Amino acid sequence: MERIKLFRDSFQNFKQYQLPKAQLVIADIPYQLGENAYGSNPSWYVGGDNANGESEKAHKSFFHTDNKAAFGINEFFLFCRNMLAKESKTKGAPAMLVFCAFEQQFELIQEAEKWGFEKYINLVFRKNFSAQVLKANMRIVGNCEYGLLFYREKLPKFNNAGQMIFNCMEWPRDNKTPKVHPTQKPVALLEKIISLFTDPDDVVIDPVAGSGTTLLAAANLGRRAYGFEIDKTFYNGFYEKILPCVQRDMFALKALEQKEQRKLAFMELLGKRAC
Repeated sequence: MERIKLFRDSFQNFKQYQLPKAQLVIADIPYQLGENAYGSNPSWYVGGDNANGESEKAHKSFFHTDNKAAFGINEFFLFCRNMLAKESKTKGAPAMLVFCAFEQQFELIQEAEKWGFEKYINLVFRKNFSAQVLKANMRIVGNCEYGLLFYREKLPKFNNAGQMIFNCMEWPRDNKTPKVHPTQKPVALLEKIISLFTDPDDVVIDPVAGSGTTLLAAANLGRRAYGFEIDKTFYNGFYEKILPCVQRDMFALKALEQKEQRKLAFMELLGKRAC
């Protein structure tokens, strides 16, 4: 199977693709904002100025899955329970990171426990900017994104070289990657997360991949990555604009090369014993 692959399909149909189990699932689930999706964004108004009146995006959702009826939390956790690798005695445990709206955290924590993900760590991603620029000097505006790191019993794999990992992380701007999706995550942030919780050649899966920047970040770091996206525009955007941006990390490539050499040496040893 290809190392990087985006499927134009729903994650609910995952069984037919026979994917390898993941060390890390990353998902930016629909925030279920409905008609208020652009409520904190200047594009709600023509030219970003409320004096010009509402734009065509006013009272619109980002996409058709952005409501409770179209996206099932239970189906999502069923997928994660099936596709996350089992815990190992010798390796750090697999985990799943869910980006979500602040209000969604409480429902997600309750639902995750039902599916065997009884432990979690709250994460906050701090921006040095805010999309809520309209009348910003007259009220408090949001500059944070939120996430939950779920795991079963054993702590996830942490590649932190003995350093502390703070649950509040900086949200870097991404001015290099083509913009394909309205809630596209910065590649540098995804690389940091993937580096922390996986090793080279581990599997990363994004069941609601959008533009596929999770897959791009994983490819840069020498991980295998698979995703699902039902929207044709985002799917095509990944292959036409996102995937061509791959820039392989030399340390990750070296680690993969060493792993392959060890594998070949082991196979050679087995061959000699068979003789």
